[in-house]
Amino acid sequence: MISAKDLSKSYGKKEVLNIPSLEIPKGESFGLVGNNGAGKTTFFSLLLDLIKPTTGFIENNEIIVNQTEDWKPFTSAFIDESFLVGYLTPEEYFYFIGELRGRNKADVDNLVGMFSDFFHGEILNQKKFIRDFSKGNQKKVGIVAALIGEPEVVILDEPFANLDPTTQIRLKGLLKNLAQQQGTTVLISSHDLLHVTDVCERIVVLEKGNVVKDLKTNDATLRELEAHFGGTSMV
Repeated sequence: MISAKDLSKSYGKKEVLNIPSLEIPKGESFGLVGNNGAGKTTFFSLLLDLIKPTTGFIENNEIIVNQTEDWKPFTSAFIDESFLVGYLTPEEYFYFIGELRGRNKADVDNLVGMFSDFFHGEILNQKKFIRDFSKGNQKKVGIVAALIGEPEVVILDEPFANLDPTTQIRLKGLLKNLAQQQGTTVLISSHDLLHVTDVCERIVVLEKGNVVKDLKTNDATLRELEAHFGGTSMV
């Protein structure tokens, strides 16, 4: 579904990402982890054509993303609050995204209505602009908006940050359902090793822009990641 080939990104003489080859099959729940500056957001930005690669390219369903916009109808993302329109209410924003994705208001209402537990009574019918919500509630809006239109690929950068524990648990269930039940390709970056190992069937570790681990998730994965980032060896 998604492949990177000879992909690199440099700013001046500083190389921030170098991935010779990476394949992400359709329907995989894929986690990207690493310390600050590891290249996670750079990879997602390249995948969404927000920045241009220095070398190489990324294909999304055999479409080179920086050469055409044909990948956009089946791909969605929430990276940060810049993806939102702050002067709209959540309802207005959902309808706006729905219109972009060819969905009418009834379609949007039906989808949004499925997330009442996730919203926890804090999003809809509040008569507030998105900019006036907390960071956590803004994130809820962005995540649900990314699911409008039944995208085949969903990309989320740090989805668990700023969310309360109840919402984190609900989000994990939502993401598992997307990949396991609906066959959606889900890409997540996160600093939270526990959540990402719980949600993702595969985890790639980036360090200084390079892939240093590519793991199929199992019962030992969390311990291996903790040992890696803690600078210790597994016993």
